[in-house]
Amino acid sequence: MAYTKELIINALRTVKDPDLGKDLVTLNMIEDVNFTGNTISFKVVLTTPACPLKDKIKKDCIDAIHSMVDPAAEVVVEMTSRVTTRRTEQQQMLKGVKNIIAIASGKGGVGKSTVAANLAVALGRTGARVGLIDADIYGPSVPLMFDEVNSKPSAREVNGKVMVAPIEKYGIQILSIGFFVDPAKALVWRGPMASNALTQMFTEADWGELDYLVLDMPPGTGDIHLTIVQNLSVTGVAIVTTPQEVALADARKAIGMFSQENINVPILGLIENMSWFTPEELPDNKYYIFGQEGGKKLAKEYEIPLLGQIPLVQGIRESGDHGKPIAMSDNSPVATAFHELAERTAQQIAIRNVTMAATEPVRITK
Repeated sequence: MAYTKELIINALRTVKDPDLGKDLVTLNMIEDVNFTGNTISFKVVLTTPACPLKDKIKKDCIDAIHSMVDPAAEVVVEMTSRVTTRRTEQQQMLKGVKNIIAIASGKGGVGKSTVAANLAVALGRTGARVGLIDADIYGPSVPLMFDEVNSKPSAREVNGKVMVAPIEKYGIQILSIGFFVDPAKALVWRGPMASNALTQMFTEADWGELDYLVLDMPPGTGDIHLTIVQNLSVTGVAIVTTPQEVALADARKAIGMFSQENINVPILGLIENMSWFTPEELPDNKYYIFGQEGGKKLAKEYEIPLLGQIPLVQGIRESGDHGKPIAMSDNSPVATAFHELAERTAQQIAIRNVTMAATEPVRITK
């Protein structure tokens, strides 16, 4: 049978991206169409390497060729990715960063930093270029979680300017105020001092080209949060909560802050941490010690995605204390939960970038 490029392209027009609701050709996701003998090959360019639907999309492409071109064709599909962005070159701060993900919570003690660290690692393990900023100025924990408590970032010259070089660990670029202060001493800073220190990590560090920059925000709603949304075009925010009512009440406040008309940062979804307790010796048991499905109900209330449910297990605490996030594990159910969280977060970012305009930095006026 004689193949033509037009015949192949028309067949692939019938394949839709399940999230974006448009066909792959219209979305410019098909490249390098070739055919030799009875072999048809092409490249599918996904919107993220963490796409949870890549296997389905690949199968749909093969089925479309067999159905509309030649049932006997040998179909070779190369699945690759090009992370989308809505950040523009006109935005000078963090120019090389495609997407900025803020990880926030209405209160402390819900495991926000643990979630942020493991999300960054899980995104990195998909092949994405990832950075992590410890924006929790008063309680920096990233140095401990990455076993870099005694490390100090180096400096390098970029275009004639001396810049801080983030520390690379587990394939992730990381920076924290904890690298610059005595870990045994408390930071007693007024709001402007803390805000200025955080801004320096945006403006005086050489982050290079990143697909995702994860911001571990401080708990609550305050100066640091306003500093970030004033200075950065944040792609979206993920809210971390536990299932208990007191945490859900504060999560509502966080959702409300980012949803305010004069701030208007897209809510990517909700992350329920400590969803249930599973003892190491009883891995199939679940004990809902903080309540059951509170995060799921809150997500439904606000009509936002539930990005993930992370169990409370001893291994998460141990891995954080030992400086190796549990998302680094290969055969852990909890690591799987973090990898699924990374996939869903990347999925929501891809949808957000297709359906919404860029987030504008907040202009605070008197």
